[in-house]
Order: sequence, then structure tokens, then C-alpha cells
Amino acid sequence: MHISRNVDNRGVGIHYIDSIDGSDPSLIPLVISPGLSETAEEYLELLEHMRPRRCVVLSYRGRGGSDTPVAGYNLADHITDLASVIREAGLERYHMMGYSRGVSYALGYVLEHQEQVHSLIIEDYPAEHKQMPDGWAEDYIHNYLIPYYRTDNIRPEAVWGIQRESTQQQLDKELDLPVLVQKGKLEGSLLNEEHIQGFKEIYQNVVIKEYYHSGHDIRSSEKLALYQDIKDFLAGVEK
Repeated sequence: MHISRNVDNRGVGIHYIDSIDGSDPSLIPLVISPGLSETAEEYLELLEHMRPRRCVVLSYRGRGGSDTPVAGYNLADHITDLASVIREAGLERYHMMGYSRGVSYALGYVLEHQEQVHSLIIEDYPAEHKQMPDGWAEDYIHNYLIPYYRTDNIRPEAVWGIQRESTQQQLDKELDLPVLVQKGKLEGSLLNEEHIQGFKEIYQNVVIKEYYHSGHDIRSSEKLALYQDIKDFLAGVEK
């Protein structure tokens, strides 16, 4: 059973799902930072696979059951969404996982709260927060969100806000904690060999997992392998 909750983040309602019921308190919880247009509900299957480990996953501002403010879509704003959920859930020590652009938000948070984070999982995204180019929002809305019926997942107002406010920021700073990097090997992956080498240089304790039948969306093509690697990694770093 999952608990659906909302937290007020400076006037912006942020929705999150918590699998605390029936979880094992001896296992360190996992916090999940979804990709650009993803919602908390899209991770319910992963939450089930991770049981009895407690997992907390949010829908960022402008997505899913969260509010859609007229402004506030840069990196720092998304980090406050994540921080408000972690605080409301009462988490003091946890693993952090990010997918796609959610890696940016996760990394931005971890760099400010490293003492609370037991390990980090990076799924197919470089250590940076990307500035979106002119024309990106219109293309993304009309060639992805509308054709694939995802305008309820992320509202167009949020897409325009991300294009308008996002700034380029490098997040490739050293972290003294275990890191799992998951990379698709096919066309479409957002990680190249230069990114992988960079991870090896800044993370002293890093594991690289490659998925030979996947591009960027590993969860769609090699779901069970992805889930099991996450589960095994977390179990290993808690020994």
C-alpha cells in the first residue's frame, strides 16, 4: 500500500508517494527524482519491486498531481521541491536516485546535503543542468507531449517555464559516497564515453552498469535488469 501525500513548498503544492506502510525500517529508504515529464505514479512498479525497502518519489512542480506555478522553474526551484518532500517525509538518511533531467535535480540536492545521502544512482544523464535552447518548448510540446498524450504528466506552462528560466550549470563535483551510473549503449543514450570517464574521475567509489539493448529509456527496454541492479547496489552498499 502506498501513501499519497502533498506538501506545501512556499505556496506550491508538491505531490509525492511514500511506500512506508509495511516497509522494513532496518533498510535505508530510497528517494527517487523522476525525469523531465515523469510523475510519481510512473514509478509505482519500481516501488513494488523495491519492497520491503521504503521508497519516496515526487512529482516536480508542473507535473502530475503537483501545482503549476507561473514561475520558478530553474534548478534551485526544483531542488526546493525535493527538499520539501524529504523534510515532510521525515527522512534523515537515504539513498538518492535520479533519471534523465531528474539527475540534475538530485545532484543539485546531494551536493548541498551530502552528509545525509548514503549513496547515489545516476540513470543515463550527465552531471549538469542543461539550459534549454530557443524553440525547444514548442517542439517538445507539439512533437512529444501532445502526440504521446503526456500533457497531464507535465503541463505546457511548466515546459515554457523551464525553457525561459533554466540556466546551464555544471554539477561535476567530487562526492565521497558510493555511486551507481546506469548507461544505455544504443543510440539515444544521453551519456557518452567522455561522461563516463568524468564520473570515474570525480567519484572515488563508482560502479558503471551498461545496458546493451537500451538507449536512454532503460526502464522500457531492460526493466527487470535495471530494477535488479538498483536493488543489488543498495544492498551491497549497506553491508
